[in-house]
Amino acid sequence: MTSHKYNIHSIPIINMKAFPLTAIAMTLSLASVSCGSGNSEHLASLNVNYIDTTIPAGQDFYTRINKGWMEANPLTPEHARYGQFDIISDTCEARVKSLVEGLGSTNPQPGTVAYKVWTVYSQAMDTARRNAEGATPILADLKKIEETPHEGMNDLFLWMHGNYASPFFGAGPMEDLANSTVYAMYLDGAHLGLGDRDYYLLDDERNTSVREAYKTLISTQMQNAGYAKADADRIMANVLKIETALAKDSKTREESRDIPAMYNPYTIAQVKEAYPSVNWDRFFIETMNIPTPDTIIVSSPKVMATASKLMASLSDREIKDYYLWDYVSQASSKLSDDFINANFEFSKVMSGVQELRPLWKRSLSATESALGEAVGELYVEKYFPQSSKDYMVGLVENLRTALGQHIDNLDWMSDSTKARAHEKLAAFTVKIGYPDKWKDYSSMEIDPKLSYYENMHNVAMWHQADTYAKWGKPVDRTEWGMTPQTVNAYYNPLANEIVFPAAILQAPFFDPNASDAENYGGIGVVIGHEMTHGFDDQGCNFDAQGNMANWWTAEDAAKFKEKTQGLAAQFDEVEVLPGLHANGAYTLGENIADQGGLRVAMTAFLNAQDKKGVDIKSPEALIDGFTPEQVFYMNYANLWANNIRPEEIRSLTTGDVHSLGINRVNVTLRNIAPFFEAFGITEGQPMYRPEAERVIIW
Repeated sequence: MTSHKYNIHSIPIINMKAFPLTAIAMTLSLASVSCGSGNSEHLASLNVNYIDTTIPAGQDFYTRINKGWMEANPLTPEHARYGQFDIISDTCEARVKSLVEGLGSTNPQPGTVAYKVWTVYSQAMDTARRNAEGATPILADLKKIEETPHEGMNDLFLWMHGNYASPFFGAGPMEDLANSTVYAMYLDGAHLGLGDRDYYLLDDERNTSVREAYKTLISTQMQNAGYAKADADRIMANVLKIETALAKDSKTREESRDIPAMYNPYTIAQVKEAYPSVNWDRFFIETMNIPTPDTIIVSSPKVMATASKLMASLSDREIKDYYLWDYVSQASSKLSDDFINANFEFSKVMSGVQELRPLWKRSLSATESALGEAVGELYVEKYFPQSSKDYMVGLVENLRTALGQHIDNLDWMSDSTKARAHEKLAAFTVKIGYPDKWKDYSSMEIDPKLSYYENMHNVAMWHQADTYAKWGKPVDRTEWGMTPQTVNAYYNPLANEIVFPAAILQAPFFDPNASDAENYGGIGVVIGHEMTHGFDDQGCNFDAQGNMANWWTAEDAAKFKEKTQGLAAQFDEVEVLPGLHANGAYTLGENIADQGGLRVAMTAFLNAQDKKGVDIKSPEALIDGFTPEQVFYMNYANLWANNIRPEEIRSLTTGDVHSLGINRVNVTLRNIAPFFEAFGITEGQPMYRPEAERVIIW
């Protein structure tokens, strides 16, 4: 999956080209490990100079804590939003840049991983060569598409899928949701160039402007590839025709949260009957180099049927135009500045960003996409001490205990279900820092004589083959879904595991010199957030072994739904921009996890202080003048400090399962009584929510 800064993203349930399924959660704890006690503790993650004390805590807690930070960190032209995650990411990028550029001075030998890393980065930085080459690296492939005769269209379709493009649908192996120790074969609808179906189907001002920008992008890129404007415009029109047809039958954002609805096992005979436009035996043998599977999971039967009908009814010209854009689109970021700049013009409309990211940052991203774990191995060797890993191990266990206490006290979960919940909690696997086994890149071919696009295409083919090679083998539970240098964390329901890459273990999430209250309000909440994902309306679909088996009773589900409808309504009522409201149903899972993370982490914090004999109500427990409870909630708010452009607010509200930072603070905290008590928030203040209206899930 693609991760976004503690969006705290879950790992995607389906993680392959053109396979946009959804996901789930993560964890943290502290046992005997300590940052200090009593008045020996001091603020390290929090900067009190950023707090605007003229804004009462009960009026707007987010702005009170973060106003100074926002003023000190204005948006620069390259950012659509900039927050605490970005500061940590900037630190990590600078570290990785130093590590990667340092490889050049070692004169790495051809064939070594260091040589491959350095070659990819060097070629990404070499804009002079890419600009001289222009579209040349892809012209032979575009010519192949253009010159294919009618009788060769089936062969062309297979060639497209075999060359890391996915017209009409995506396919690939992933853990079987019903038996997560083995791989199943999945089919899903095609990747839409605009991502969300609403961009194609709604005619309001925002969606219309995005569509127009997309049309301009397609036409411009096809002209960059050598097509006359009339031909480029024809290609654009045909692409919009096909993608709009696919969008009509694609899942809505809300439907994408229904995991059981995505599990539709078909026999191969049923697949052949339902989707006759594809020669399925050839498809699996020639594009994946595997025997035809007996059973295939169709995650979106409706859009697959639409894809099959389109393949049978469209003209060769329409299909070729669709293929041409699919190919140019995936190639464009590895070509000349003309292609890069066209992509950027489109991103300006989508997110409001005003300046292209620096070349070295884009080059690092490309290098990490190619050889992420190789770079990660360098990173952890220099920047991730064993002491941080040890601290996290203790912290996770403390959070595990606290979550168990909350499960025991739930009023919506039956006793029998609570027993299953404890079984699942005990079975959690925790991964911290980096993989125990690093990915082997020895068979990846990188040749500096080839163009940058050709090398990156070979890299993509290597990763595709690596994924397809999993077919028929047991699932490797040691694999990671993120690199160690990624500032994020995730819960993987198919392995019942929570994973914390090394890079997120920095302030304000975690600092060995910070107070316990800061660390529990930071990484502790992250851990609690991810842990609770295993027990929500999506986590209930997976048992302790990671198999799709609902372990809730019908009564549990009904009570949970009743509670969560109220939480969704709280977010729905927030107007994020004039006329645009938050989507409480789409963001529900993450909003539940935010609340759960806060409540469970506070319990874990109080448990830890009790074990240490600290009376947090005593004057001696004050941390630079603040009570420990205040510091806990202040650092949570501090995590979400950011500045953001209106265009990005619209984009995220449309396509991100996470709420905006300000709402993750202000809306969530309005349900938590200990927060009111910590800051003396009373009835009549905007942050106060009457007890009868509060929604407590965890």
